[in-house]
Amino acid sequence: MNYLGWYLRKVFTVDLRAIAVMRIWLAGIVLTDLAIRASDLEAHYSNMGVLPLHVLHQHAWNPYYFSLHALSGLWQFQAVLFAGAAISALCLLFGYKTRVATVVTWLLLLSLQNRNVLISQGGDDLLRMLLFWGIFLPWGRCYSYDATKAASPLLETRYFSAATVAYILQIFLVYFCTALLKIAPEWREEGTALYYALSLDQILMPVGRLIYPYPELLRFLTFFTFYTELLLPFLLLIPFKNWFFRLVVAGVLLCFHIGISLTLFVGLFYLINIASAVGLLPPVAMDWAERRFLASFRRPFTGQFQHIFRRIKFPASMQVQVRLHRPFLKQPVQRQIREGVVAFLLLYCIWWNLSGTILNLPKLPDEGRWFGYLLRTDQHWGMFSPAVFKDDGWYVLEGSTASGRSIDLNQQGKEVDYIKPASVMALFKNDRWRKYSENYLYIHNSFMRPYYCNYVVRRWNEAHPNQPIQELQVIYMKEVSLPDYQVATPTKEVLCTCANLPE
Repeated sequence: MNYLGWYLRKVFTVDLRAIAVMRIWLAGIVLTDLAIRASDLEAHYSNMGVLPLHVLHQHAWNPYYFSLHALSGLWQFQAVLFAGAAISALCLLFGYKTRVATVVTWLLLLSLQNRNVLISQGGDDLLRMLLFWGIFLPWGRCYSYDATKAASPLLETRYFSAATVAYILQIFLVYFCTALLKIAPEWREEGTALYYALSLDQILMPVGRLIYPYPELLRFLTFFTFYTELLLPFLLLIPFKNWFFRLVVAGVLLCFHIGISLTLFVGLFYLINIASAVGLLPPVAMDWAERRFLASFRRPFTGQFQHIFRRIKFPASMQVQVRLHRPFLKQPVQRQIREGVVAFLLLYCIWWNLSGTILNLPKLPDEGRWFGYLLRTDQHWGMFSPAVFKDDGWYVLEGSTASGRSIDLNQQGKEVDYIKPASVMALFKNDRWRKYSENYLYIHNSFMRPYYCNYVVRRWNEAHPNQPIQELQVIYMKEVSLPDYQVATPTKEVLCTCANLPE
């Protein structure tokens, strides 16, 4: 037991300054996400949009979900909740009533994500889980308003608890499980997965277009991606020179996700993953960051700004010796209960994750999954797995006007043609719409189609009263990704037709 305790503290101790930076970063991401989502307040969250409440409850609702956003279909009601979420995220950013702000931010994020699951992606799950574990982390002890009100200065920045174990193992599970889920030959044998990913014009970014013509490079990057996800997380579990391996993991993940953002259109996904790695930074890195950046950050401020920034209490450097941790049974009862709850939640999340992989382990029974759905600790890290999506293509929104013209609403009313646009990705307003369009293709989501069709007709006719359309066809020009740079002939698939005939 003494060796186990030594191992756990060696591997799962974090620096309070690092997780405080992660808190600030995550709060900024929440605010950015809210701003992006708010631009589609009516479209994605009201009864006038693409997913009215009755459709949500009939087709896309889990009975264990919780959502304040599902209490009303009015966009004005949604705006109030968005404002509340922004205020709580700002409190989290500045570290004001940090634990309460974390709980409220997590609850409102969970509520928002449950309102429209058709626009969610893997980064949303990770953001939700990081905030969830953050409820149990003391990430308001540094770089926060709360720290200025502390009775005594923070002399020790190293911290260990069940929550730090959960946070680090969450990162481990994200990458290890996504590798286990990549079972297609294109990942493990052929090395063509990245070729197929970059064949998707819907998500192709400029750097991706630049490296696409080099098959051997793509093959190397495919295997590098797979084995990085499979093996890199194990560096976090090495007890000796843990600070060095933490730096390696954080550095590789930083480069890894910047590379993803330059080649593929993934929205906020890469920022969320980078934020998750920031909390891994060891004390040696944070000592250097404080000397190099944070001290100089305060110099330019004068007057009132200087007074404000002088109040921020910066922790002492790591010259302080590690305090001896009291045994678990000698901790206060409240701490014991909290540690026990976090340990149970962590084991549940591990079981959930491993149940979805190819490992020959006892599976989490279906009757035990309600708890995960209730707290939204349900997780599936299936990015480009088991194989890369190959039904590429682009949308043509063919509208028929009263004068008999056929125009493409997806191209600002130009005459319809079925030629691939120069940039398919540019057709999407943001990554939420891109994800929605991806889900729109699936047969099991066919219930979505008429509501989107009618929404587009209504919005066009409101914005163009002199050029209304009477009928709309949502057309997908399907262009299947073929091996060896072969180009498929696009096929026209009419996904939905809706009419707006005059009375």
